[in-house]
Amino acid sequence: MAFDPQTLTTASPAEFVAAVKRASDGEIRDAFAGEHRTAMLDAVFGRFPEQFRADKAGDRTARIDFRVTGGPGDTSDTYAVVVDRGSCTVEKAPTAEPDLSLMAGPVEFLKLISGTGNPAMMFMMGKIKARGDLGLATALANWFETPKA
Repeated sequence: MAFDPQTLTTASPAEFVAAVKRASDGEIRDAFAGEHRTAMLDAVFGRFPEQFRADKAGDRTARIDFRVTGGPGDTSDTYAVVVDRGSCTVEKAPTAEPDLSLMAGPVEFLKLISGTGNPAMMFMMGKIKARGDLGLATALANWFETPKA
């Protein structure tokens, strides 16, 4: 079964992880370079507040920018995940300075947030670039529930 971007926007967390695991890197890249990119990114980032674990983040505040490359015409999109003392919101095209900025292509981004890739290895291999508070990057994994397939 091919990677279906329209299904990805409505998939449950478990279906989302299963779709990422099933898809080839090329299928993910093609989907994120096409017409459904914005809908897919909006759906993915829309899940962050739902999967936020306020008990793990405590009273911390943090602004994390995710820049996802690989868009049409080699464009990128940036979303901010904002954690503020027990709440989590998402900003599209943020303008405030982040505490941590992460940049990745669509394949690495989906593997990172679905828990299907090794973040440390992707970082060491240059697949994910990080700038700012790198300690925050390790805390993020605990602040958000990773869906299981």
